[in-house]
Amino acid sequence: MPDLLWDDVREFFDPGLMGSLPDGRVADTSVEDWQAVLDLVRSQGWSCEYSEDGVPVRLPRAADMLARSEGADALLRVWPATGFLVIFRAYEASSIDFDVDLRELWGQDGVNLLCRLLRAIGRRLGKPVTLTPESDPLHPVLGFDVDADRVVLLAEPRLS
Repeated sequence: MPDLLWDDVREFFDPGLMGSLPDGRVADTSVEDWQAVLDLVRSQGWSCEYSEDGVPVRLPRAADMLARSEGADALLRVWPATGFLVIFRAYEASSIDFDVDLRELWGQDGVNLLCRLLRAIGRRLGKPVTLTPESDPLHPVLGFDVDADRVVLLAEPRLS
């Protein structure tokens, strides 16, 4: 049984409402949490590319990545599945921020891909993971609930 059903969350996959790159976030993190995410990417065999100021370089350890991000734009692009890009932005150790492209996620298969990603991160860290509209961190719409061990709705869709 899927965590969420397309008919229940269709609105939250609308780029017109959410922006084309809604924001994923894990709050109250540390360098160790960032390292756990990097280790997750490697252990899952997900394709990835790390760059600093647009120049691809070898993926460093989390501590080095976060130190470099103070003077450079550090991005980790990850493909958990073919055609599904997740962009992690190493702004600071205290939160793990990433974007997903809603244009790549459509229908029940897209919902399932997103839920698998949020579950994998949440389970690895033992922390909630939220998805909010682009540049609107105060209004999460769905996320991984640690106690429920699944992705849940955090907002009610507006009926159109």
